[in-house]
Amino acid sequence: MPDYQIFEAGDVVLQSGLTYRGARLAYRTYGTLDANKSNVIVYPTSYGAQHYDLEWAIGEGRALDPTRYFVLIPNMFGNGLSSSPSNTPAPVDRARYPHFTMTDNVQVQQRLVQEVFGVERVRLVYGFSMGAQQAFHWAALFPDRVERIAPICGSAKTSPHNFVFLEGVKAALTADPAWQDGWFATPPTRGFQAMGRVYAGWGLSQAFYREEEWRKLGYSSLEDFLVGNWEGGFRRRDANDLLAMLWTWQHADISANEIYRGDLGKALGAITADAIVMPSETDLYFTVEDNRREVALMPKAELRPIPSSWGHRAGNPAQNAEDAKFIDIAVRELLAR
Repeated sequence: MPDYQIFEAGDVVLQSGLTYRGARLAYRTYGTLDANKSNVIVYPTSYGAQHYDLEWAIGEGRALDPTRYFVLIPNMFGNGLSSSPSNTPAPVDRARYPHFTMTDNVQVQQRLVQEVFGVERVRLVYGFSMGAQQAFHWAALFPDRVERIAPICGSAKTSPHNFVFLEGVKAALTADPAWQDGWFATPPTRGFQAMGRVYAGWGLSQAFYREEEWRKLGYSSLEDFLVGNWEGGFRRRDANDLLAMLWTWQHADISANEIYRGDLGKALGAITADAIVMPSETDLYFTVEDNRREVALMPKAELRPIPSSWGHRAGNPAQNAEDAKFIDIAVRELLAR
């Protein structure tokens, strides 16, 4: 039996103008909603992740404490649990799956929060990577409904360099002859392997590899780490699902909607939520400088870089106690304000 629930969102008109019929948003909750409905934390998923992968950050004594807060993890469209290429019926299955933007995702998430739980205001939106991008979108699209955001290793708009990095990841996956333009009969295993190798050089820093930090994760050699961690991680997922999420990531932009009409400064300035924005000092694609420029335009935001050699993964430190403590302290402080 699945350990999550489904929000039947009905027919959703996407920003592209296409309609996704019978949209299903998978979600899981932790803790109890209080009488005032004032203890809600929304925790969106990141690239390739499902709610199972995020549960490590939720627990008694942590910042995301289910004995104090009602934590809601909505699974992003395309992640294999919510409506995705791998579970959508014809004629819009697999390679014909329509693109969901971050705005499309967050608008359905807000409907879930309001229609299912009757919640008008969210205490915090906490997110890593693409989850951080969703946190920014929540705050810009619904400024009167979001009190705080904690975007970790993510940006309000995907930078051109980040876009190009993802083009390399996409090219590695789709170069496999088995890919067949998304209509593959068997999974593109070589593409997954190539994708893992490309991503491995970007997801972690030069210092991480120089100091052989992968040994702390139980790997016996660099090759063991590349195969077991990176190749193995991507092979858990469907190739079309990964590309659907990648497209959403590439086109993330809090100003790409009818409210702000491409004016990023206006969108950032409209974020009234109290914010601690936490990039990793060694992240190679969600950089400190990109966040610095964004925070400068946000009324109530603080930039607090994570001093870590773990690159992008400093923001999701399931196996890295030092970075986990840094983030936990910041989120506790934010929630206490």
